[in-house]
Amino acid sequence: MQKIEVVAGVIFFQNEILCVQRPKNKLAYISEKFEFPGGKVEHGETKKEALERELLEELSISTHIKALFLTVVHEYPDFELTMHSFICEVETKELTLHEHIAKEWLTLKELKKLDWAAADIPIVDKLLVNG
Repeated sequence: MQKIEVVAGVIFFQNEILCVQRPKNKLAYISEKFEFPGGKVEHGETKKEALERELLEELSISTHIKALFLTVVHEYPDFELTMHSFICEVETKELTLHEHIAKEWLTLKELKKLDWAAADIPIVDKLLVNG
């Protein structure tokens, strides 16, 4: 089974968190699901460098990456995903969606209303417990 390592940003603007929706995908289990933005770690990059690059590429935003939050290992039907999530802060909600089809800024108690990708659910759950 293919193993993929990615990083994701749990991006706060004041008391709201950025949630982004994936586009349609041939893999039904991630198609149009919500996720925390991020992407693959390239060879030679640190996790923080990868997250900074991915957030610039996907959203045209720069963030203050504060700390590692949770690492999730999730087996999807076609691959195993290791996702390192980081707590981040931004000074503005301004961004541009380059890959996603929608975005929402939600408070902690609103997070459960979205249809999340399976690997992101443990992050949502931990945010709610810590919130």
